[in-house]
Amino acid sequence: MHSSSAEWLPVSIAPSDRDLEVCVLDFDGIVHALVFPCHRQGAEWVDDSNRTHADIQPTHWRKWDGFNS
Repeated sequence: MHSSSAEWLPVSIAPSDRDLEVCVLDFDGIVHALVFPCHRQGAEWVDDSNRTHADIQPTHWRKWDGFNS
């Protein structure tokens, strides 16, 4: 994850009107921030880098700041 002063927020309150940086758990239970912006579209998530469905179940989010690791 890149360092940022923005706090991670629960995905249950993720807005659907902006690009977000989201965290997901891998198979080993390790949290990773995705390197592309996403947004919530109803119950689904969209990869904003290519406008396709993202098969993810994020745990946390924060505002996408345009930088990635």
